[in-house]
Amino acid sequence: MIIYNINEAPFIKEMSDITLKLWEKGWAERNGGNISYLLKEEEVAPYLNTQQYLETIALPIALPDLANKIFLVSGSGKYFRNVIKNPADTLVILKVSEDGQYYHRLWGLVNGGTPTSELASHLKCHDTRLKQDADHRVILHTHATATIAMTFVHDLDEKTFSKTLWQQITECLVVFPEGVGIVPWMVAGTIELGLASAAKMEYCRIVIWAHHGIMGAGCNLDDALGLVETVDKAAEIYLRASAATSGIKQSITTEELKALADTFNVTPRVGIL
Repeated sequence: MIIYNINEAPFIKEMSDITLKLWEKGWAERNGGNISYLLKEEEVAPYLNTQQYLETIALPIALPDLANKIFLVSGSGKYFRNVIKNPADTLVILKVSEDGQYYHRLWGLVNGGTPTSELASHLKCHDTRLKQDADHRVILHTHATATIAMTFVHDLDEKTFSKTLWQQITECLVVFPEGVGIVPWMVAGTIELGLASAAKMEYCRIVIWAHHGIMGAGCNLDDALGLVETVDKAAEIYLRASAATSGIKQSITTEELKALADTFNVTPRVGIL
């Protein structure tokens, strides 16, 4: 069997592209943000022997439903702007053990390091989203500026927050009719944050971490990024309009949102409208 250069793998190129975009947006300062991408065995096999492990490390929480699944994950302390320069240093491919208690490192982190400190949040959210959507593959966390700013000035009730986002730009209700979940500020990198985020992912694909950032789930990297971009665009419009008018004077109404939902055949989350 021929093993090809992994730097030429489509999933490495996709990750390099997305991480650079996030840094260029100013959403990934220093080593901010993290991404995990569920890979298929047949995608990885031309580049790696998935039965050959570099090391085996205990997971922060047991995840038996993710047994044998393979993930491409950004490294802890690694800068997104450097992924495109040196994927093997900044990324890691890991495989969850058969019992869900450990992960095997298959590739990456050649200069040392560990997967993102938010690994518990990522894997638990993957576990949750796969139960909702068999096509799910990506969890993306970034420090989307306008979204973070909005958590300082808007009520953190997630239904109210969701409706405000929907009212800023027509696409929002169509793109995320389930609204957003909001987790109050919690210490980063903890199992508690992972469990709280995953609980929100049972009914939505966007979880906002108050005063910290945003997590988006998607079927591919573009899907997850597009979801986050839509939320942040709405948050930016809200902030600009509020600042310019000392309070928004008009927006898309509840009845107009209902008409929009009917037109695009989406079902808004119950209780928001």
